[in-house]
Amino acid sequence: MSACTEDVFTEPSNIDVDTLANLGPLRAMAGIWEGKRGIDIKPKADGPKTQAFVERLELQPIDPQTNGPQLFYGLRYSSHVTKPGQVKTYHDQVGYWLWEPATGTVIHSLAIPRAQVALAVGQATADAKSFTLKAERGTTGYGICSTPFLEHAFRTDSFTITVTIHDDGSWSYDEDTVLMIKGQDEPFHHRDTNKLRKIEEPTPNPLALELHAQA
Repeated sequence: MSACTEDVFTEPSNIDVDTLANLGPLRAMAGIWEGKRGIDIKPKADGPKTQAFVERLELQPIDPQTNGPQLFYGLRYSSHVTKPGQVKTYHDQVGYWLWEPATGTVIHSLAIPRAQVALAVGQATADAKSFTLKAERGTTGYGICSTPFLEHAFRTDSFTITVTIHDDGSWSYDEDTVLMIKGQDEPFHHRDTNKLRKIEEPTPNPLALELHAQA
């Protein structure tokens, strides 16, 4: 993870404005994607229910970001999910995927319109084809924040996502959200999986576009 330093203001001098060239293991995820065979295993009053879903996922590069000496390259993403053959939104999610080259850290932030956010973290090499990130309730570094109702009825104790990059250019994810549901003694594993295929290339980040235009 990021090392602490006494100098918290001085920014790195080696910032490359071309985000697409500096995304490490996230580079293969940049672009616009479609997944037609998603599977969601969710909790219902009478037990787990398996639901198929269709997803459109857009991941676009952002300009390099700094926290003083800390440097991130990243992708802004939005996910729109529907049930097959329907128009109504089944799930909506936005956030960022971030790569910190200095430490080999991958960070995934997410926000959903059920008033819940999470920040998950993991380690990877720049050429990794698979990596796993996790967020845990109650931590201030990489945690989960929910409304009082969700804490009462569907408490999220942890969130884990594993990304796998495939040789054909597609990639897939496997999510496990561990819930404690009111009235139940055992945790419930809310699972979501999908395989995504690219339908459009990413747009270079704004700063890189501007410099290329001036060249």
